[in-house]
Amino acid sequence: MTNHLVRHAADLPEPPHDGQGHRRRALVGEQDGSVHTGFGLCELLPDGRVPAHVHSYEETFHLLDGSVILDLPDGSYLLEAGDYGLLPTGVPHAWRGAGGTGGRWADMLAPVPRARYGHDTQAVPDLPAREPARIDVRDPRTRCFGHFEPGQMDPGKQSQELLTATASMRTALLVYSGITVKMMIDGDLGAVASTMFMVQYASDGVIGTHDHPFEETYLILEGVAEATLDGERYRLEPGDLAWAGAGCVHGFVNAGQGTLRWLETQAPQPPSRHSYRFTRDWDYLRAALEEKS
Repeated sequence: MTNHLVRHAADLPEPPHDGQGHRRRALVGEQDGSVHTGFGLCELLPDGRVPAHVHSYEETFHLLDGSVILDLPDGSYLLEAGDYGLLPTGVPHAWRGAGGTGGRWADMLAPVPRARYGHDTQAVPDLPAREPARIDVRDPRTRCFGHFEPGQMDPGKQSQELLTATASMRTALLVYSGITVKMMIDGDLGAVASTMFMVQYASDGVIGTHDHPFEETYLILEGVAEATLDGERYRLEPGDLAWAGAGCVHGFVNAGQGTLRWLETQAPQPPSRHSYRFTRDWDYLRAALEEKS
């Protein structure tokens, strides 16, 4: 059984908008063998809406372009490109268009919604449609949100001022071997079932083949990647998506001339130890034992 999948932007399904101006392209789900990950691209027309509902799973999202309004029990929020957030299990919420613009966002659902149980979603009474406010990541009342800008991936710009403006110290940049990682949603933001973060490769960025005891998705936003998934090679460009199930051996190389950047998710959340199992370590051990025999 294949434990990975790749979807190219040119081949992505284009379902029609529903009667309320919303559509979702399901890119990873239980039909693909996923247990922990539902991943899709959502689109809302300027006058569209998604009525109030709750999920029995955790939902994280990242606004790719445009703007939308998110109604929650504690208020209404205007979300714009670069914003991201967490909708915990069981929290009523609704989406609506933001005036003259529509919006498009990526969503991550963990664990995977089950079709046989109504996709684990239940409609609830309408929420008040209040005047929306922009999110303020420094306000303790809105700590389920954050904001990302590509410039935040620059190691030279990790100032106290920038960290404060993006969502506190937890967004500090991790830098290693030509790769930078910017955490967006994790346990510090309140997530319990998943993580969402941004990854960027310099022109010489590369990570050797490895696997995890959890599932990952990668939505390419900029540049070109050469991905190896269980021995098969793929070329991934902006708009393309890959999913690696638990135990899928995978690695990436920046195959373009410039920056490579993608949105990544993990579910369930990685354990505190042994999150990575690198092929190179076991190849080294095997070779060392053969040399001694």
